[in-house]
Amino acid sequence: QVQLVESGGGSVQSGGSLRLSCAASGYTYNNYCMGWFRQAPGKEREGVAAIDSDGTSTYADVVKGRFTISHDNAKNTLYLQMHRLKPEDTAMYYCAADFSSASGRWLLSSGGKLATWGQGTQVTVSS
Repeated sequence: QVQLVESGGGSVQSGGSLRLSCAASGYTYNNYCMGWFRQAPGKEREGVAAIDSDGTSTYADVVKGRFTISHDNAKNTLYLQMHRLKPEDTAMYYCAADFSSASGRWLLSSGGKLATWGQGTQVTVSS
């Protein structure tokens, strides 16, 4: 059974940085994509960033230039490095893995409808 466990969330001031991690286990697929989504109170879940199995990354416009997604294959861990955080980045951040496709663009555009999800980690940015 696939399991995704996020960590690294917390509270920071505007302009600060955080790195989220997502430890993945329970699968043997080689062709898949992973990504990060977030959901703020009262808002719909939105895609933040995704990475293909070949390492190609895709970002939502609102985080381009501030967030970097990466994947350590040896550790089966997905990361999201976040810099220059803003109060509007405050949300629950979820890790997702889609084993039906290797395209990160698909993961984001589909809203993760075929994805396996982690339990989430809270990020709070104060002004």
